[in-house]
Amino acid sequence: MTPTSPEGGLEPVRVGRSVDAVVDRLVTAIAVGDFTPGERLPPERELAVLLGVGRQTLRAALARLREAGYIATRRGRAGGAVVQERWGALSDEAVRRSVPGVDELAELSDVRCLVESLIARTAAERRRPHHVAAMRAALDAFVHAEGATAVRRADHDLHRAVVAAAGNRHLARMSRELLASLNVGLSIEPYNEVLLALSVDQHRALVAAVAAGDADTAAAVAREHFTITTDALRRAAHRAGNLT
Repeated sequence: MTPTSPEGGLEPVRVGRSVDAVVDRLVTAIAVGDFTPGERLPPERELAVLLGVGRQTLRAALARLREAGYIATRRGRAGGAVVQERWGALSDEAVRRSVPGVDELAELSDVRCLVESLIARTAAERRRPHHVAAMRAALDAFVHAEGATAVRRADHDLHRAVVAAAGNRHLARMSRELLASLNVGLSIEPYNEVLLALSVDQHRALVAAVAAGDADTAAAVAREHFTITTDALRRAAHRAGNLT
């Protein structure tokens, strides 16, 4: 999903709203795979609003990321701040400061899987033909998506369609808030080629189960699928040395 989606994205930096806080947020996002090498960050105007910081603060943070080799600035229509590498000199400390500790990570992951499992179960019980059509269209877009932005948009649309089928706005809010709490304040699922291949199979199984009204299978698939973010955070935290 793109970070500028209407369902949420980068949440405002809350502590100090400082250059350091913005750097930590963005470095960690890159380290866990929320933004991948070759991907363009959202424009400065959008990032400043989403992070709740001034343009000068954001520009200072981006300058620090350029100096450290995380991003490079390109000109032209496809220009902007483009991610250059996933892990660099700032990553260890940024991840240590940003990723929840092992106990908190486990509890957040547990409650997120419970909520997403309930959403999928409820969607299977309540889905209507137009919900199924939206899910299948998003699944087709996901399978054929090229590039991180297109993949995230299709992923977002698919899960939004499942949430819509569940028909409960409070469950939708909990889903967004749990992802943001788990994933260092970003409502963005991390992806790499391995996770993408796994997600295709899981998305197919989820859509099939919801469309068939198979609530038990839908719940089980969702419970497994929504460990992706936790696993990416855990790997990054292990690499940084703040989880054992």
